[in-house]
Amino acid sequence: MGVMVCLKWGRELGLALIAALMLSACAGDMIPAGKRAQARKPSTPPRYGVNSAEFRQCAAKLSSLGARFTPLPDRSFGGGCTAYGAVQLDQINVPVQGLGVMTCPVAQNFAAWALYGVAPAARIYFGVELVRIDTFGTYNCRVIAGSSRLSEHGRANAIDISGFLLADGRRISVQNGWNGDAASQAFLRAVRTSACRRFRTVLSPDYNAAHHDHLHFDMGGRGGYCR
Repeated sequence: MGVMVCLKWGRELGLALIAALMLSACAGDMIPAGKRAQARKPSTPPRYGVNSAEFRQCAAKLSSLGARFTPLPDRSFGGGCTAYGAVQLDQINVPVQGLGVMTCPVAQNFAAWALYGVAPAARIYFGVELVRIDTFGTYNCRVIAGSSRLSEHGRANAIDISGFLLADGRRISVQNGWNGDAASQAFLRAVRTSACRRFRTVLSPDYNAAHHDHLHFDMGGRGGYCR
């Protein structure tokens, strides 16, 4: 009888040792549920999402400017190109040609720039109302010209401005007006200065030949670049 007890005890001890070894081997997975989710959490998207508190704050500011817009689902298009926390800007204080998907911060600052920067400048330099802003668009999955780095356009985080239509029928284009008559030059530089107060990066024909026909605004990087 004692032999049978010993055998049984030995068998149970062996099973306990095997179980202990298995638990030891799996120790890396023995993380509390909250910690495990944190450890396996994917990298933070390059732009905040449409369901975030930041987006809601931006949307409230955009609404306060009188803008009408449609929030869009967060999307990843591959190749690093995304549209996180983006909107379709349907209406601001003046019609805009060529708009596409853009992040809410771009939309918010663009609407403020059009309302408080461009419209007053048109009155000051030409004595008429602004009736339309023309653009080359927003989202475009491409690299920066002459570089292998992804453009902020590939993150729906930029907009290119090509020209402005005035109430008297004149169209002030960046291509023709940057070095054109005195009023056009002053107007275009004034609206660039206004944009520099709102966007992190502003590029004009003064920057390089690739921008000879438009003003580039984006909300990428650390900001503070205006040329």
